[in-house]
Amino acid sequence: MEPAAAGEGSSAGGQEAGTPQRWEEAKTFYDSLTPRKKPKPPKPENAITIAVSSRALFRMEEEQKIYTEQGVEAYVKYQLDHENEPFLPGAAFPFVKALEAVNTQLRELYPDGEELFDIVLMTNNHAQVGVRLINSINHHGIAAATMFSPSKDVKVSESQLRVAFDGDAVLFSDESEQIVKAHGLDMFFEHEKAYENKPLAQGPLKGFLESLGKLQKKFYSKGLRLECPIRTYLVTARSAASSGARALKTLRSWGLETDEALFLAGAPKGPLLEKIRPHIFFDDQMFQVEGAKESGTIAAHVPYGIAQKQRRMAQEKQTKNSK
Repeated sequence: MEPAAAGEGSSAGGQEAGTPQRWEEAKTFYDSLTPRKKPKPPKPENAITIAVSSRALFRMEEEQKIYTEQGVEAYVKYQLDHENEPFLPGAAFPFVKALEAVNTQLRELYPDGEELFDIVLMTNNHAQVGVRLINSINHHGIAAATMFSPSKDVKVSESQLRVAFDGDAVLFSDESEQIVKAHGLDMFFEHEKAYENKPLAQGPLKGFLESLGKLQKKFYSKGLRLECPIRTYLVTARSAASSGARALKTLRSWGLETDEALFLAGAPKGPLLEKIRPHIFFDDQMFQVEGAKESGTIAAHVPYGIAQKQRRMAQEKQTKNSK
């Protein structure tokens, strides 16, 4: 993991009672960020860069509350007074630990290999930096999502990275979703049947699945398919019988696959995600993100596709009516 981009402190304000195990887990991980013999960092062009904000990786609610209610001076003083206390784990903590576990195994199999996860910790001490980052992300089309903390803690694997993706407007474009919104489900089913053999255009997270697939193949080539520390899932509201074939054929046309493809035919995703227990689940629909959160899943909202346009229009209408 790269060091923080700016001088943000490392306090753990408001440590909860009854969490010594999680505190120790955080401390152990924090200490591991500066190992005695630091592994050689991969070149950016060879690595899969994962940028994580400090407030997603660590729990910083107390610090944010101080900043909001008491101002920047009190915030800085609090950070200095508690700089030797590690933060408690945040929403992204298990995800990052799993990424590091995959890197450890890759380095054992390929000592000189540079196709690794390069995890960058980002901070935003100044608001203008945040604005510039957003503008840069929009300019380059970098896949990004807003991560949400779950409503309850669910234990996830520490040795196998599990990533779950929605289909339309996440792995695929929102082409089919536009038809649903404009013409309803019946027209959608007819359209998908007619265009079953025409691959969908790629969505914002296709590149991430592709990168995960490349790393998986490095384990497969060593005869470690069953022991691979990366597992991927397609979790979609599509129906296997009426519209699933096009999704699977699209992945095949890209030379990609997921370890499991789960077609829920409109059923809620939360209960199934609770069984899968992924480190992160990407979806473009906020109601699916909310359902995932309730099941204890770390969910990330992907701001892409027609669903976002309708959401913005609804918000603007609500704002207009409230004036």
